[in-house]
Amino acid sequence: MSVRKIKIGMDVGIDLGSSSVKIYTSGKHIALSEPTLVAVDRDTDEILAFGSDARQMLGRTPEHVAVVSPVQHGRIHNFKLTETMLTAYVREVCGNRIFMPRVVVCVPSGVSEVEKREVVESLRAAGARKVCLIETVVAAAIGAGLDISQPRGCMICDIGGGTTDIGVISINGVAASHWINYAGDSFNKALTEFIMHKFDLVIGPQTAELIKKEIGCVIPRDALIPVTVKGRHFKTGMPHMIRINSEDIMEAFEEPAVRICRAVQHTLEETPPALAGDLLTNGGIMLTGGGARLYGMDRLIAERTKLNVAIAQDPETCVALGTGKAIKFIDTRDRFEKETSPLDVFGT
Repeated sequence: MSVRKIKIGMDVGIDLGSSSVKIYTSGKHIALSEPTLVAVDRDTDEILAFGSDARQMLGRTPEHVAVVSPVQHGRIHNFKLTETMLTAYVREVCGNRIFMPRVVVCVPSGVSEVEKREVVESLRAAGARKVCLIETVVAAAIGAGLDISQPRGCMICDIGGGTTDIGVISINGVAASHWINYAGDSFNKALTEFIMHKFDLVIGPQTAELIKKEIGCVIPRDALIPVTVKGRHFKTGMPHMIRINSEDIMEAFEEPAVRICRAVQHTLEETPPALAGDLLTNGGIMLTGGGARLYGMDRLIAERTKLNVAIAQDPETCVALGTGKAIKFIDTRDRFEKETSPLDVFGT
């Protein structure tokens, strides 16, 4: 795990995602980016590895070792493992200091107060002296460079690993939002199932991820791109390989792509008319998250919504950058009314 040490008491922003955890420091850089994975010994409950070290174990462990994600679909699935993982990551960045940082962390739109408290308590256990929450779509908008303080609508669609979060933002607040459990991991799952049913080949999630990045698409490419896929034959159990192409991938990706488009349309239907009208002149929809890079996703959403759709610069880091940039709102939130800040503050 490679990280950069920061000064005592420096504030940090955390993107606690289903697929990765990113920590942004007030020194204006991402100090840590690690998979949201923990390797556990089932027999002893001993934590064996975190992050990249745990990812290397996927599909290669004995039966008594499990590699799990303690955060699933944007929610904390295993509180104890999340607490342990965050403690390890925060201490990697901040060191074992008496004065730990204040933290801004993103949460999906529509999470319950109980779920918010779980995030807060996990970070307090990790050593944070103050925890501020920011909605994922707001953090993504800030990280993408949008001015969310003005009384005009801007729309974000963040396609992460476990969830797609969509929101229309105005005056630092979310006017309409929607989220679904279809995102980057859903494309991997759809591809895994497609290859098994059509070619009798069993592959793992890492292989599916590599194929998605290499030739994945949701609209036809200019030319078919072939790729060799290796795995285990479903019927014989023997090692086997096949050749597929980008047209096969597009067929596999149809359902999650359509689900995301429908979620965007649903959010537009719930948007106040004046803000919906703003989207026609204020750039339309901004895509963030790793799923924004999937070939044709921007064009497919544009076709379904009749709005301009742009992909943010470095979309994978927008949420982390936004949480980091939102650090400046901590003091604003303390001094003024809640309406002047997009943060919810917990702790002292």
